[in-house]
Amino acid sequence: MSKAKKKKIKVIYRKLAREKAWGVAWHDHDIIEIDSRLSKKPLLSTLVHESLHISNQSLSESTVLRMEKIIADILWRQGYRKVDQ
Repeated sequence: MSKAKKKKIKVIYRKLAREKAWGVAWHDHDIIEIDSRLSKKPLLSTLVHESLHISNQSLSESTVLRMEKIIADILWRQGYRKVDQ
């Protein structure tokens, strides 16, 4: 049995004003772009949202939104935050 190769997803932070989005998932390139101006909780929520899109392209937007809210709320309540380095 061979091991499946893990995808290494690259996360890029930049202003996404032109895209009119908080985040974008690029499936073909394994890249997630997040608007660099987001505050902590919307950033966490958007990262979860785009990760769901990358991990399962067949999910509908309504399913992704529902899952995003549940997962992001759990992580937020557990104290997960982006730490400025």
